[in-house]
Order: sequence, then structure tokens, then C-alpha cells
Amino acid sequence: MTSLLPMPGLVAIPPEDEALRAPVRAFLQSAMRDVAPAIRARSWLGFDAGFSKALASQGWIGLTLPREYGGGGRSGFARFVLLEELLAAGAPVCAHWVADRQSAPLILRYGTPAQRDFYVPRIIRGEAFFCIGMSEPDTGSDLASVRTRATRNDGGWLLNGRKIWTTNAHRSQYMVALVRTSGAAEDRHKGLSQVIIDLSLPGITVRPIRDVTGDAHFCEVLFEDVQLPADALIGEEGSGWKQVTAELAFERSGPERIYSSLVLAETWLAEMRAAGEVSPASTELAGRIAGNLAVLRAMSLAVADKLTKGENPELEAALVKDLGTEFEQAMPDWIQAALERDAHAPSPALARTLAYVMQIAPSFSLRGGTRQILRGIIARGLGLR
Repeated sequence: MTSLLPMPGLVAIPPEDEALRAPVRAFLQSAMRDVAPAIRARSWLGFDAGFSKALASQGWIGLTLPREYGGGGRSGFARFVLLEELLAAGAPVCAHWVADRQSAPLILRYGTPAQRDFYVPRIIRGEAFFCIGMSEPDTGSDLASVRTRATRNDGGWLLNGRKIWTTNAHRSQYMVALVRTSGAAEDRHKGLSQVIIDLSLPGITVRPIRDVTGDAHFCEVLFEDVQLPADALIGEEGSGWKQVTAELAFERSGPERIYSSLVLAETWLAEMRAAGEVSPASTELAGRIAGNLAVLRAMSLAVADKLTKGENPELEAALVKDLGTEFEQAMPDWIQAALERDAHAPSPALARTLAYVMQIAPSFSLRGGTRQILRGIIARGLGLR
């Protein structure tokens, strides 16, 4: 039998990192055994602090972070294996996801020694959950139009403004926010900084926003004369735009940008197999899904390789995110059409899973940057603008 070796130029997961798959899968098979598909389909939008704490006890939060802070000191490939298994199982990872994926690396790269020592070990232990304050009302995906302002005063910084579509702000202890520390909104990238906000401070109001699926993970956050300490600033004042674009490469590059609909696909495939006869149309669709996943996975692994080498994969991450979310959004429509062609009445479990993914899918191309924003980044990276 021909060995399935990677084609020349493709990135392969090193054996020592691939070896992580078996223990993670065994852990998840036990933890997720009795969880319904419609719940598992929420995966990285599913919030379960207890589950995140259990992952931390296994050493699986902060897998790539330095050992001196309690992290695993592993490569980006090890984290890729972990995330693949978590998403394939539909594990509820949202509690620690943002802190592990981008807040901790951001603080390690730009933060002070005191910030690193305080926040990073708590993130790794599953004790500190972060949200990201980027979008604002009436500005869409135009982050450069930030109006939330932090003004320097004797106590540090006085914060006023609003953030919106902030995932799990009502369940998080901290927010990393992009704010304006000088100039006006018309100054665009100039005068922007990042601050860490303790969400228990006076003057902060968090309003959950219920979406069409019935979930309430998005929030609007209001800041009214919130006094931040001087050490709330991350990095240099005015360097927020450079920092946030580096941070977004972490957000856009992971396998969550291609696996959000995977539980739905596996639930559909299992039901088709159980029916005893898979139609040619369903066989074709299964091949289409597998083919898309193979290409997108190879692209995402190439991004993981760049991150492991310390490179900035801004262009490559934007490509993966744009193509990946297009695939994820198409999948529920493909499966719905296949069920109708086969005149197959889905089981209640499949019907509920399909309904959830169909409703949440429009958001896939919004989170982490809209398709228009991403294609602007891609065009600029290719020298087309």
C-alpha cells in the first residue's frame, strides 16, 4: 500500500507533536461522550469554565507558551493537533480560547515583565478569561475609526466609550481593548493604543446580546469614567495599530476558521451510513467536503509553520480565514440540499444541528474581520493596491 506522505512543499506535523493526538482524543472521548451534536456544534462558542480548568490540569492551555510561566513550551504544530481534536469533538473551549490564542502571546510580546508575570500564569492555569474589545457601534469592521478614549490623568488613564460584539465579556475577568489615547477618529491609525481592562472596575456596564440561535455570547460594553491604572497600557502608547494587526494574525490563522461546521458534517455522514445506502450525490458531497478540508488544512498548517518560526503570516492567515469561512458557510446549504435530493428525513439530532449551524453560519465571515476587510489585506499583500 502506498504510504500517504506529504507532497513536496507541504508542511507535515512532526511525529513528536502528532503523538499528542492520542491522549487528547482519549480525554475528549470520555469528556464528550454524552453531549448531543447540536451542543457540540457550538464548540469554540461553547463556554464551560470547568472544562477549560480540566484542560489546564492536563497542561493543554498555553501549550506553546514559555515553560517559565507554566506553559508547555511546545511548537505551533502541537497546538494545531490539540485544536483539531478539540474542534472535531465539539469541545466547549470558548472560556479560555481568546486568552490562550491571542491575549497571552500579545502580553508576552509587548507587555511589561510585571504584566507577563501576573497575567500569563493565570491564563495557563485556566483562571483568567479574556475578551477582545475591538469593534464599536456604527463603525463596522473599520477598526481605525475607534472612538473609545483613554485619557492620561494622575491615576493612570480615564476610559470612556463603547465596544460591541465582544464575545463573552459578561463571563470574562479582563478585556484587551483598542482605544484612542491621542488625536481624533479622523487620524485613523495614529494615536491608537491597547489597554488591559479589569471588567470588575466601577463604571463598566456589560449588556449581553441574544442572537438568532438563542445564545447570548456577544455583548455591548459601556465605559463611563472608568479609572485604569497606569500599568494598564500594553506596549508603547500609540503603537496599538501595529500590535492589533499582529494579534489578528493569531485570531485568523487557526483551524477554527475551517472546522466550525465539522460536527454537522460528521453527524450527517454518520446518519447516511446508518441508513444503509449512500446515494451517488451524497458520496460526491462527502468527497467535496473532504477535498476542501484537505486543502484548507494544508494552508492552515503552513500558517502554523510560519508562527513556529516567529514569522508574521498576516497575508496567509487572511487567505485561510477568507476561504475557510466561505467553506464553512456553504456546508449547511450543501447538506440541506443533499437531504432534499435523497428525500431523507433527518433525525431530530441532525435536524437540530443543521438548524443551529444554518443560523450561526452568517457570522462566520464577520468574526475576525469581514470578507471585504480580508480581501483588502490580501490585495495589499499581493501588491494589487
